[in-house]
Amino acid sequence: MIKEKIISAYELMADKYNELIDHKPHNAYYDRPNTLQLLPPDVKGKTILDAACGPGKYAEILISKGATVKGFDISPKMIALAIKRNNSKGEFFVHDFSNHFSMVEDNSCDIVLCALALQYIEDWTFTIKEFYRVLKNSGTLVISIEHPFNDYIFFKSNKYFDIEHVKCTWKGFGQPIEVNSFRRSLGECISPLTDNGFYIDKLVEPKPTKEFEQLDPRHYKELNEFPAFLCIRAIKKKENSIE
Repeated sequence: MIKEKIISAYELMADKYNELIDHKPHNAYYDRPNTLQLLPPDVKGKTILDAACGPGKYAEILISKGATVKGFDISPKMIALAIKRNNSKGEFFVHDFSNHFSMVEDNSCDIVLCALALQYIEDWTFTIKEFYRVLKNSGTLVISIEHPFNDYIFFKSNKYFDIEHVKCTWKGFGQPIEVNSFRRSLGECISPLTDNGFYIDKLVEPKPTKEFEQLDPRHYKELNEFPAFLCIRAIKKKENSIE
């Protein structure tokens, strides 16, 4: 099954991923700064769910700013690394976000963050409904995803409107590792949000920071010409306002 392949890939790369996450350009100087800017400037005292938290880097930043963070990931190794990175601060557990978030109560979170992970599920509907359920009224959902236009080109697709199973080999985390995911259209990135209780507050096609240029000038130039990721901030509508 595709899900087992995804878990296996992240289990294989977990240690190297954690080792590099602080300064790997696409993460540290492209995804993170652009995603973090969509969060409220003051998260002190906020309860944040870090969905698909990986080795806990986002959690580390948010905990340092005074937030209470719950994080989960489908990879047991990633969760072990997140616990270690955060010195047992926060609450971390192994979970598949295509299943019910049984560990998170209704209307209990101020913010849900999901960075570079939704591409690993074929149908977003249930997961977005769970994000809605755990958020307080007017709560904030911030996601980063692979840009649908970039994916369409990268995977040489000729079926833009289809949700397609795709795969590629990552070489930046030690040994080459095959990573499976799902490519989708822009509409299929937006409609699961707007159809399930959210409105889009801001959409960012990110550009890399100057630190990126020093480490990877070729990709710095490319990312200033065409985006690889897409960052979205969505707001939960009040429950009695859903049509």
